[in-house]
Amino acid sequence: MTVQFGYNKKEVMDGLRGHFIGRPEIRILIIAINVFAILSFILYALRKIPSLPFLIFATLWFTLWVGIRWLLPLSIYRRSATFKDNFVLSLTDQGVLLKTKKGNQLWRWEDFSAFKETIYFFHVYFNSSSFFMIPKDSFKDIMEIQAARKLLKERIRK
Repeated sequence: MTVQFGYNKKEVMDGLRGHFIGRPEIRILIIAINVFAILSFILYALRKIPSLPFLIFATLWFTLWVGIRWLLPLSIYRRSATFKDNFVLSLTDQGVLLKTKKGNQLWRWEDFSAFKETIYFFHVYFNSSSFFMIPKDSFKDIMEIQAARKLLKERIRK
């Protein structure tokens, strides 16, 4: 199966957000800051603490949200020339062949550690932080998307 694609900025930003929020360390950080923010609000509402701790945790929560939701994905998008290029991707029994105007790269299925599916992409991981995204809208119909999903599930073992 062969598809051609380029990246849409809005979809890439959403895909990168999904990647970052899926990381265990980010999830733990989000949970910890939310717990402390809620606890500080409760203690402030009960007049057990002054307003400064509540404002500090509210500011931390807002900064974390802006950082993960906007700044981190935007910085990755701007630094990476990958998202401005066009690709031809072939999924074969041997592996994944990626072609650009700069050259070709073939990865065997064993080179991948995992894959995950989000609303716009198939995220294909080499390790926990190195991956590429295959846009679902590059497939011509739902049947091709289902065939790609099946092939990725069969070939990439978690």
